[in-house]
Amino acid sequence: MGMKLLYIGNHKDTIHKVKEHSELEVELVDNGFTAYKYLNSKESKALDAIVAETNIPGVNGEELVRHLRIKKTSNIPYLLINGTFSQQDKERLLKQGIADGYGADFNPTDLIERIGFLKAYGGLPVSYQHKETEYKMPIVKRLFDILVAGTALLAISPILLLVVIAIRLESKGKVYYISKRVGTGYRVFDFYKLRSMYTGADAKLKDLKHLNQYSTPAAEEEEEECQECKKLGHACSPILLVDGGEICESFYQKKRREKNASAFIKIKDDPRITKVGKFIRNTSIDELPQLINVIKGDMSIVGNRPLPLYEAEQLTSDQWILRFMAPAGITGLWQTKKRGKGSMSDEERKSLDNEYALNYSILNDIKIILLTVPALFQKENV
Repeated sequence: MGMKLLYIGNHKDTIHKVKEHSELEVELVDNGFTAYKYLNSKESKALDAIVAETNIPGVNGEELVRHLRIKKTSNIPYLLINGTFSQQDKERLLKQGIADGYGADFNPTDLIERIGFLKAYGGLPVSYQHKETEYKMPIVKRLFDILVAGTALLAISPILLLVVIAIRLESKGKVYYISKRVGTGYRVFDFYKLRSMYTGADAKLKDLKHLNQYSTPAAEEEEEECQECKKLGHACSPILLVDGGEICESFYQKKRREKNASAFIKIKDDPRITKVGKFIRNTSIDELPQLINVIKGDMSIVGNRPLPLYEAEQLTSDQWILRFMAPAGITGLWQTKKRGKGSMSDEERKSLDNEYALNYSILNDIKIILLTVPALFQKENV
């Protein structure tokens, strides 16, 4: 009977070695976010093991496996390949929930036998005690959120009614807007806002990419091939297999950096925004329905902003993963620190998101809420 693997990586020779073995059915993905999406699908129920390369461009295999534990797949064996592992290294891996580590010269038959043994004993050796890493909302923070959100909804209901009428009078369509967002632990949920754009605005986004404040010339003028490889007449770095094609590792990393450079979308004087929409955005009234998300438990009052799917799909490196390990929120550090101060780079936003993920507390949340009020009156809408 065959085994089904989720393989995370893009090393051409290793993928060929694994796929050519008749007993293995291999599902290939090349980054952490795609792995998360696959683990949310029905197909993942039949997995026998998850195998990740030790060095994926932009991602560290050990760190990736640690975060994949959030998908509650502790009964599925995790293994690393294409690394150099001493006995001491393997003991360290076990403490992180990684069942074993293999070098580049591994034998697929040994891999199959190891996975079979691990599955027979519940996925991991008994010496490993799994520690749940999923973010759990502290009771005090949850009670605080419900109290603040409930009180706020009651207090602002007359304002919401007037804004809803204004939106409906100015343009046709629903007065509210629902989109899929990626929040804590990469969980996808329905995100509520008051509609601030004309109906069908999302379809016009491609035509306005040149106005994106986060884009860079490097991202807009993407090269078709590696200039260094072209100059040398051969590959300048190891060849990787990505999306069915071959690419050198150096050029692949460069393309990832350029892709991430415009992951966030923000357009100054966006023509898709209505007159009422401009007002409710500048005053953040359009964000008020997210209080319902808070009551439902999708978000917190304070946290890192949940991202649209098209943005979250770009953020696959270790540097970005940390922001998704904190609660998703209506307001946060970058809303209060950067509002009204012009454009913000990816690096600045990443730094502030990560800072909150590492240091959030009820006291800090209260400080951010108090800073949010004066930030609302700054010129720039964030």
